[in-house]
Amino acid sequence: MRLTLEDIGRLAGVSRSTVSRVVNDQNSVSPVVRQRVQEVIERTGFIPNVAARSLASNRSGVLGLVIPSRVHSLFADPYYGRLIRGISSATNEAGATLSLFLFQTEAEEERLYPRVVASGLVDGVILTATRMGDPLLARLVEGSMPFVVIGRPDVSAPVSYVDADNVGGARQAALHLCNLGYRRIGFLGAPMSTSAGVDRLEGFTEGLAACGIAFDPGLRADGSFSEQSGYEAMHKIFANGPEAVFVASDTMAVGALRALRELGAKVPQDVALVSFDGLPSSETSIPALSTVKQPIAESGARAVEVLLKLLSGEVIEPVVDILPTQLVVRDSSGATLRGAEV
Repeated sequence: MRLTLEDIGRLAGVSRSTVSRVVNDQNSVSPVVRQRVQEVIERTGFIPNVAARSLASNRSGVLGLVIPSRVHSLFADPYYGRLIRGISSATNEAGATLSLFLFQTEAEEERLYPRVVASGLVDGVILTATRMGDPLLARLVEGSMPFVVIGRPDVSAPVSYVDADNVGGARQAALHLCNLGYRRIGFLGAPMSTSAGVDRLEGFTEGLAACGIAFDPGLRADGSFSEQSGYEAMHKIFANGPEAVFVASDTMAVGALRALRELGAKVPQDVALVSFDGLPSSETSIPALSTVKQPIAESGARAVEVLLKLLSGEVIEPVVDILPTQLVVRDSSGATLRGAEV
């Protein structure tokens, strides 16, 4: 038989309303009484009725993770696997529930998203994979739903967001290559419709400038974060003779390696590579990729933490959290080949 609040109150020697206040974590209960009620709950394995708790607290206990319609490779992309794992782990740790909202088309996104935020189904939203001028982000900014963005948003309004240090990480990659003596350094970029793409290009050009190297437009081609786009981009710039290339994602770098093999170029003897992300593919590729490792799971967990603080009122002003990256040096950049310390 399912226990009720009345049952817990009788066992703890308190009223039903006192049990309700303990379950909903309200402050108007003495520490002694709270401990007694919590001991009974733990001993009996009592699980509060979620619907009743939602009515009492005006909260659903559900956090929404919204991924826009253009992310068609969600379940094949290891980046999203790590990100969702970090988000779900932090949500579970906080005793909340995570609901994933995926939209198949922009029309579906337009039709269904208002229902998500207006229905009371979720308390707050984490939005990721945004692009410049993203309509989903614009709707959140205009509405009253608490939200956090993963990735730097391109809006003038103050917005809470968590991001990796894309500028600093890309700068470090460029400096690593030029410090190894390379001068014709190419760039395979992420989409310029994303803040990550823009920031990684900015960091890369800053790194080259610090070494006194001019950025050669003939050594640049942009991709879409996919392996195929990295393959195609490398083919575009190879004839212009890069000595080394910074690739804006590990997945694209795997495609670039495939292209270089087809073109008869050895890595790092003929062309050195450094990529970005720190995904498992960077360790298992041949050769292993030097990469700028970003804290993917940690970014997701931090977004949950910020959202919960916004919901509780612990923080009121928007939170901006830029997490550090780390250059991991492996075979592809040629550091060992050139006798550099790693």
